[in-house]
Amino acid sequence: MPFKIIASQCTGCSACETQCPNLAISEVAGAFQIDSEQCTECDGYFDEPQCVAVCPVDNTCVLDPALPRHRTPS
Repeated sequence: MPFKIIASQCTGCSACETQCPNLAISEVAGAFQIDSEQCTECDGYFDEPQCVAVCPVDNTCVLDPALPRHRTPS
């Protein structure tokens, strides 16, 4: 499942945007969003998703259960 940002909890600090190895995070109309097509859960880059690791507000970057998990190509 790609991650999503809970907009109502996001402080707009932009820490996640600069740490995303896939450039999947951007600011849209004053709120940060994760492009589910680009999010790989940091698979192949880091042991844990960087948006979660750097976010100062717990449970703001969360898995989106509405979308399938990323799978690394074999």
